[in-house]
Amino acid sequence: MRYILLLMIIVPAAEIGVLLLSGNTIGLWPTLAVILFTGVLGAYLAKKQGLETIRKIQDQLRCGQMPGDAILDGACILIGGTLLLAPGFITDALGFTLLLPSARKVLKNILYIGLKKWMNKGTITIIR
Repeated sequence: MRYILLLMIIVPAAEIGVLLLSGNTIGLWPTLAVILFTGVLGAYLAKKQGLETIRKIQDQLRCGQMPGDAILDGACILIGGTLLLAPGFITDALGFTLLLPSARKVLKNILYIGLKKWMNKGTITIIR
């Protein structure tokens, strides 16, 4: 919980600093245009990739397979899309990174290892 509180303080402060720097460097209107463009592009990409992931999950369930990898893909796409809708350059960079399939592959491995550790510690309970 401490890390979330720390992120909620540091990330907005850093975003404000970068936005002010960008506004001074390239001007107000270009900064606003870039923020709006990344928001619209992010929403489009998240929707497109999210629908692909939902289809992949449905296909895997239809074939009797467990869609674990596709669910982690969906979580990464959801977080990436949410970050892209937030105004700011730092969150946009993180959001676009989460929407890239190659970067998602690395993050999914990290998430998988973390979830496995939580389950082994008994922090997360899986009801079957």
